[in-house]
Amino acid sequence: MVGIVIVSHSSKIAEGVKEVALQMAKNHPVYTAGGTADGGIGTDPVRIQEAIEAANTGDGVVVLADLGSAVMSVGLAKEMIDPALAKSVKLANAPLVEGAIAATVEASMGSPLAKVLQTAHDARNMDKVE
Repeated sequence: MVGIVIVSHSSKIAEGVKEVALQMAKNHPVYTAGGTADGGIGTDPVRIQEAIEAANTGDGVVVLADLGSAVMSVGLAKEMIDPALAKSVKLANAPLVEGAIAATVEASMGSPLAKVLQTAHDARNMDKVE
């Protein structure tokens, strides 16, 4: 089962996105790394590393991040984990909310890593107006 990690500068945003995603896919492994260790706004590569390791079930992990420096922190976190695991950790080029929900639902259906990642990527094209 592909794990999902939600990275945000705000712990409230990360937890809120997780809450919505789990409304759609109730018992799926979704982990968050929001904010800094002291509760501030920002990202912490160590917290991201821990979330990735917790989300790993052996089938890969899809990570979704909110802003540019979160993307850099994900990169640092990947450098800190076991290289074998790092190969199966994919950062989705997707909007945080839509991508996380789509990826979580796809992963909950038992889809492989590549399909979960593609589903997250496809959320970029979701039309919101007619």
